[in-house]
Amino acid sequence: MTLFARHGVSKYSNALSDWRGLVARQLPNVAQDVIVIDNALPPGHFQREDEFELIGSSNASWEFSAWDAGVAYAGPRLEHYDFIALVTSAFRQFDPVHLDLLDEVIVGRLKGRLNATGHIDYFNEPVNLTGIELQSWIRSSVVLVPPVALRRIGSLVSIGDGRAFFSGDPLQPFRADAPISHNYQQYISGWLTGDGTGQGVQWHSRFTLSAEALPLFEQKALAILNEQMLTHRLRAAGFATIDMTWFAGQSRTGRSPVTIPGWREQLAAR
Repeated sequence: MTLFARHGVSKYSNALSDWRGLVARQLPNVAQDVIVIDNALPPGHFQREDEFELIGSSNASWEFSAWDAGVAYAGPRLEHYDFIALVTSAFRQFDPVHLDLLDEVIVGRLKGRLNATGHIDYFNEPVNLTGIELQSWIRSSVVLVPPVALRRIGSLVSIGDGRAFFSGDPLQPFRADAPISHNYQQYISGWLTGDGTGQGVQWHSRFTLSAEALPLFEQKALAILNEQMLTHRLRAAGFATIDMTWFAGQSRTGRSPVTIPGWREQLAAR
């Protein structure tokens, strides 16, 4: 099943058909049911389209609260699927080549594993969030997990309240006592409003931080924290994280590794 999170009509308005086309083209023998969670529609909204179900959701925590709404709506049905695909309408942004590698061989070899699969990103150095060291994570645009993963971790929202993090001052947006390391603050500010995180890539929607833009900064910063904490929580719950490109390379050679190496080894050839 795909839980497809989006926010109203945007430049990604064709993303749902693109995702469904990708699955039909690359996984022709894999059945897919789709629940679209639109957090621009009110909670409780429901309509059945020809090929998917559409529900509304709170936008309190962006795609993470939307996915929570999708999980709650689907209920016990989720247990009947081999995989749950957590997808956002921005799934084609940045390095989408890894999705072109997704095929039935990979899906077959992932089936039955306690893994979370997607595109692994990383910072150049570790950061700290509420005492937890983080450095790598699966990009939230597409995450494949077995249903048991959603049962184990519960809500997909890890941090729902930003008051401990943000100062309300656009000149210094993070509180002096925020439970987040200084380099993490710099990475977030650089990604949202500057030249990136030092890896030569810039966010497609970066903006100038001002009093007017401060709410957007805080919301997007929380989404970043939730994205990276999701991977941490999946790992803590016993799910190895797999980089799609690495696993595809293993599959092409006929290997299906029993033990999944750490993220550095997986990304070494990327």
